[in-house]
Amino acid sequence: MKFAICNETYQNWSWMDTCQHVAQSGYSGIEIAPFTLAADVRDISESIKREIVTIAADAGLEIIGLHWLLVTPKGPSMTTSDLEVRRNTSEYLVHLTQLCKDLGGKTLVLGSPAQRKIEPEVTRDETEDRFIHTLMPSLRLASDIGLIICIEPLPAPEANFILTLQEAVSIAKKCDIDSAKTIFDVKSACSEGTDLTTLIRDYCPWIRHVHANDSNRRGPGFGDVDFVPIMATLQETKYEGYVSVEVFDYSPDPETIATESIKYLRKCLT
Repeated sequence: MKFAICNETYQNWSWMDTCQHVAQSGYSGIEIAPFTLAADVRDISESIKREIVTIAADAGLEIIGLHWLLVTPKGPSMTTSDLEVRRNTSEYLVHLTQLCKDLGGKTLVLGSPAQRKIEPEVTRDETEDRFIHTLMPSLRLASDIGLIICIEPLPAPEANFILTLQEAVSIAKKCDIDSAKTIFDVKSACSEGTDLTTLIRDYCPWIRHVHANDSNRRGPGFGDVDFVPIMATLQETKYEGYVSVEVFDYSPDPETIATESIKYLRKCLT
């Protein structure tokens, strides 16, 4: 089992310091939130991309991919009634997909609940059609260059569209392309009201990434969620990707989150 952590955990740290501490804590991968690199990824030069890759590699880390894709720039939406906004969002997702490839990543996690809402007086079916149409150009590019885009279910009140693994997988199937998959996010899965190991078994053919976090929005081991059966079921279903620590509560500090989370996850494997 390979472990990674999301770079936004290290708020206000330099990229070099972040990579060094992540590696020293025992992780083999790092996952990047693009807004931590630039407000608009089209502004990232080729030389800066090479520097990002070099610093991670020198620390012994693999850049595993991107998440929190549409936090910036302001204004994107995959499901708005505004066709021009959807077109611009689709183009930006293509740029994000290429950035992931340029950095050596293999997976993009598409959450961004504020950018995929069911609008008032718009049906769910129309929202789904808009979502798929907006996503398809980046899915085609991802397929061509060997990447995966994981459609991430997020619970209410964070989202009102794509709330469950069943819904995410249904949409991935409708996309009908090998680059469309989903993610098992522990915090989000806890809201489904179904045993977590059952969810993993039911959807394992579609799960290509795992976010390790507690239902309290902190790291694994910082709450009541028992990761022992989760890790056992991932092994049972032959999951071969990364388990990446993603938190939303950054207390007490990045060092403690990183070191204690991986210590707990490794303990859960024994």
